[in-house]
Formats: sequence, structure tokens, C-alpha cells
Amino acid sequence: MKLNEIRPARGAVRERKRVGRGSGSGTGGTAGRGNKGEQARSGSPKRKAFEGGQMQLTRRLPKFGFKNPFRVEFQVVNVRLLEQRFGEGDLVDAAALFERGVLQKKAAPVKVLGDGELHKKLVVRVNAVSASARKKIEAAGGKVEEPATHGKASATQG
Repeated sequence: MKLNEIRPARGAVRERKRVGRGSGSGTGGTAGRGNKGEQARSGSPKRKAFEGGQMQLTRRLPKFGFKNPFRVEFQVVNVRLLEQRFGEGDLVDAAALFERGVLQKKAAPVKVLGDGELHKKLVVRVNAVSASARKKIEAAGGKVEEPATHGKASATQG
């Protein structure tokens, strides 16, 4: 048997039902919609969640949780990756990380975490750095430069 010889089982494929094509077709008159009522009309609600006018399951179930619309999703980079991908004295920023295939998105904010060891002197210029990562970078003789926070209210405002 070859792929082009495969056929569906007998009776598995039916012809499309052509509704509203006269009484001889078997679905003339009301076209299989029954008599009158909302469902018989054109434009009747056939939404995915429609339950015949009963309150939908999605609206009956309790809602919980909260999604913060202002949440900032950081791309995480560990110190271990900086050790592997960068040379002595290199500048580590979002563009350099993206270039070396460490980041998936170029524009999203970056945070460096302290997992792994670092023995190279690097200049790190990203949006955020954890305390342990900062300690390891500075211990290796490197420098951490964080850009000025924009869009955040300062602590001195009252």
C-alpha cells in the first residue's frame, strides 16, 4: 500500500448538507432550524460560550488573582554567562548580550543575577543588577553602571 492509495473508510466521508434548497432536499422550509424562536433567526448568537441563554460557565465561576498591568518583565542573565561569552574589559549591555545570543529580545529590560563565578574585568551597563552579582563583578575588578531609572517616582516625593 502506498500513501496515494490510502482512502477514508467507507461511510466516513459524507456530502455537505445543502440546507434551504426546497422540500425535495429534506431540509427545505425551515432549513433544519425548527419553527420560530431566536435560534431560527439569522444572526442568532452562536458564540463559543453560548449556553442557550443560561448564564455561561465562564461567568458562573469565581474570579481570583490580580494581573498588574505595570509589571516589568526582566530578561535574566547570570554571571556565569558573562564569564563564558565576554572577554576581558568588554562592555556588557543589552545590545552586546543580544549580539552574542544571550537575549531573546533586544528592547526588553535586562537584569544580571549572581549565579556562577566571574574572573574577568567587565563593565556592566544594564537595567538592574542583583546584590550578589554586583559583588562578584566588582570583586573581579569590573564596574556596574546602571542607567537612570525613568518612569518611576522617586522616594523623596510626598
